[in-house]
Amino acid sequence: MANQWIAGVDLGGTTTKIAFITMDGDIIHKWEIPTDNSNEGQNITTNIAKAINEKMNELGESKDNLLGIGMGAPGPVDYETGIILNVVNLGWQDNYPLKESIEAAASLPAAVENDANCAALGEMWQGAGNGAKNLVCVTLGTGVGGGVIANGSIVQGKNGAAGEIGHITVIPDGGAPCNCGKTGCLETVASATGIVRLANEELLKGEAKGELAERLAANGKITSKDVFESAENGDALANKILKEVTFHLGFVLASIANTLNPDKIVLGGGVSKAGSILLDAVNENFAKFAFSAVRDSTKLALATLGNDAGVLGAAWLIKNKLNR
Repeated sequence: MANQWIAGVDLGGTTTKIAFITMDGDIIHKWEIPTDNSNEGQNITTNIAKAINEKMNELGESKDNLLGIGMGAPGPVDYETGIILNVVNLGWQDNYPLKESIEAAASLPAAVENDANCAALGEMWQGAGNGAKNLVCVTLGTGVGGGVIANGSIVQGKNGAAGEIGHITVIPDGGAPCNCGKTGCLETVASATGIVRLANEELLKGEAKGELAERLAANGKITSKDVFESAENGDALANKILKEVTFHLGFVLASIANTLNPDKIVLGGGVSKAGSILLDAVNENFAKFAFSAVRDSTKLALATLGNDAGVLGAAWLIKNKLNR
């Protein structure tokens, strides 16, 4: 078993990341394939199985060398059955039997979990979690995802929907619509999409001067990266947006920490690449709203694995199954 590999799969709406990973968490080989969500997604698992087989042949390895396939997928997952309950961007009907489908396509045992939970497991195993058994991972990307680990195990909840941190309400009245159907979710202010929306709302008032307004004039649009870089350069409007975003993030993370008191809360996803300008401001608000004993023990950190977190966490699912 020591020389055998696990296939870790991070399934996304446009791209699927795949990696061969050892039982010790070393990535042997990684690559991406497009996610084909046409025809109600009927080619997705077939394409993944085919990509794994082709890569094993290319590397001159026998398929017997693979212990199984771990997969992270967007949306709530019933871990025991491997059914993905609510499917977004993949073409499948709700309650899709993903585990059964990938096992049939690849002729390998599989384990399926929510993608944000896999990212949390990856950070716990090989990343910023540094082996911590109590960890919350918040992914700030196009949306806001969350994974909660207690005593080394993912908290899945009754319906596989635990850890939906992005859908905690932060603006009860007059909040922006969220893709989940609610309004005022954390995702509407702290995701890359939410940050850009806040910036555009301010810029559309037409009174803005400074670097952020200049970037909009030059490029015809702005990104969350533009907001953080302009804030670092002292732009008043960008700093106003940063203040709002980090207030809500710090408040929510303090509330989560007051409930769970984890060793660490890890911030990942594209938005976290802003680095210390984001983390320092979130920490300031976190300290304001966290209970003193929590504030002194729970630490905030930036994720370290980048795009590898999902495939590593997915591989950990199989490792954990084999070690039971």
